Amino acid sequence: MRNVYIKRIGLLLCAVLCGCFALWAHPVTVSSPDGKIKGTFYLTDDSLLMWKVDYQEQAIVLPSRLGITGYVSGLVMKEVREEQKDTVWTPVYGERSQIRDCYSGKTIRIARPRNRHELLLEIRAYNEGIAFRYFFDEHENGGRYLHITEEKTEFTLPENTKAWFTARAQRPYQLLPLSDWPDECERPLTLELPNSLYACLAEAAVVDYTRTKFVLSETKPHTILCKPYDAVDEISPFATPWRVVMVAEKPGQLLENNDILLNLNPPCAIENPWWIRPGKVIRETTLSTQGAKEAVDFAVKRNLQYIHFDAGWYGYEYQKGSDATTVTVDPRRNPKGDLDLKEAIAYAKKHGIGVFVYVNQRALYAQLDEILPLYKSWGVDGIKFGFVQVGSYRWTSWMHEAVRKCAQHGLLVDIHDEYRPTGFSRTYPNLLTQEGIYGNEEMPTATQNTIQPFTRYIAGPADYTICYYLQKQVLEAKGVKEPKRFIRTTSAHQLALAVIYYSPLQFMYWYDKPADSQDEPELAFFDAVPTVWDDTKVLDGKPGEFVSIARRSGKQWFVGVITNDEAREVPLAFDFLEPGKSYWAHLYYDDSKVKTRTQVGIKKIKVTHQSVLNLSLKATGGEAIRIEEIE
Repeated sequence: MRNVYIKRIGLLLCAVLCGCFALWAHPVTVSSPDGKIKGTFYLTDDSLLMWKVDYQEQAIVLPSRLGITGYVSGLVMKEVREEQKDTVWTPVYGERSQIRDCYSGKTIRIARPRNRHELLLEIRAYNEGIAFRYFFDEHENGGRYLHITEEKTEFTLPENTKAWFTARAQRPYQLLPLSDWPDECERPLTLELPNSLYACLAEAAVVDYTRTKFVLSETKPHTILCKPYDAVDEISPFATPWRVVMVAEKPGQLLENNDILLNLNPPCAIENPWWIRPGKVIRETTLSTQGAKEAVDFAVKRNLQYIHFDAGWYGYEYQKGSDATTVTVDPRRNPKGDLDLKEAIAYAKKHGIGVFVYVNQRALYAQLDEILPLYKSWGVDGIKFGFVQVGSYRWTSWMHEAVRKCAQHGLLVDIHDEYRPTGFSRTYPNLLTQEGIYGNEEMPTATQNTIQPFTRYIAGPADYTICYYLQKQVLEAKGVKEPKRFIRTTSAHQLALAVIYYSPLQFMYWYDKPADSQDEPELAFFDAVPTVWDDTKVLDGKPGEFVSIARRSGKQWFVGVITNDEAREVPLAFDFLEPGKSYWAHLYYDDSKVKTRTQVGIKKIKVTHQSVLNLSLKATGGEAIRIEEIE
């Protein structure tokens, strides 16, 4: 009898264990709320972690490896938890005034035999795409030291997929197949799939981590790998950045859906962030008191909110001995050295204009804790970090800690050079913008300008440094014969960029001085355009060809349309307007018949929800439109 009892117990335990292992061995699927996107995560027979992504039964990511240091092979799925979320939050500023955070999520607990520590794979499926990250849990006996040296995350794409490749944040893009890349690839990475769909490989919440670029697998065709810059040393509990695969039927939807990257970051950590003021800015290039006052007067006249003192105000920025606590003008910038910064700031404050100052990372690193309270006492509003080091775990962590410290002192931040955003401005919105773009300093072609809304701007705002008086025809009108350095687009193209290129801190006259302006009538558009928005719609476009974007601020709409280096006819439908109402549309367009240096024509027409305009864009040209409701 006893043997029969033991046998029954054994059979029962076997049935329970088999049932559990069958459940854990099954693929884990996560579907977006609308059911269009499905992510599948599973173990192979040899205990490797794999995943794939489908969009309406079409393959986006084919079966691909997952894994991270310590969890590469010999894995077991122990538990799966589910979660759902659907909320709306209000950003301090943004491309829209309300953001929906809606996803279906699952967390898979992963273990290795003879290892007491476990790994969590956190997965979220949004209507915009799939995101996941690795989370090192804390053991009951406390945290463990982590030395993360590799990440086995792979993205195997359908054959004939093409990628908008750039090796560095400040380099041009080119459309390449997934073979023979000349270098590592920047992120985010926009993909054109052979099934006419678009995808984007992105990342979110890269804060205390190393930069990860993309490389091609040497052994697996059309497969992209994550390549970390260096090792990460941390203590659990610790989460890696989110890896994101966005999916869209049209390229413009990728930009419209980039709130997914903000949603993957923690909420605002600044208790009272309403001191944060976005705005437009002009660079003060003379580094003199008189020049500063002229910049302030121009800012007041042209409805700008800030002036910016660029490199050289505290000495030669590259020298260790340059002291960012003093005003010692670099003679290379201004031999007279006649800058009274405190007087200039007082003049700006008197006229309601804020002040940014440039500081090289060398001085920031050496003097950060000293200069932040000092600058605040001077009346400085923000700092532009210059020539920052990016990539390593050390400098990435330092950078974000510096932004946190700036927030503690009520200072805004603009990070220049190779830094690219991953949504940290949701948590610390004092980080208004960053460069990390092939901007006007590089004199990009109009074609490059039509690529960047579908690539770089998916990651977030960029300080492109719009210019206005460095066009070739303007320089020639000033007597410069055969200028070697000039903006390679029309004036209307630059006007339109103020709408198309989102940046809460927008430089409007980067290479321009107040004296360059002849109060051209079309500057009224720059005067009126805001830098943050209540709604954004990508109307049409294709990377490398053209783009049209409409953005709303209050009751006004602003539209920007640009073409590449070729002339183009672009139909513009106004169906984004409210039905049943009439509007005035103020059009600013290239017109060689206009007798100004900038050759921008202006006209005013009545439009409704049903109106359609056929825009004739010159090569490298564009059109800017301001729309106001007829009361």
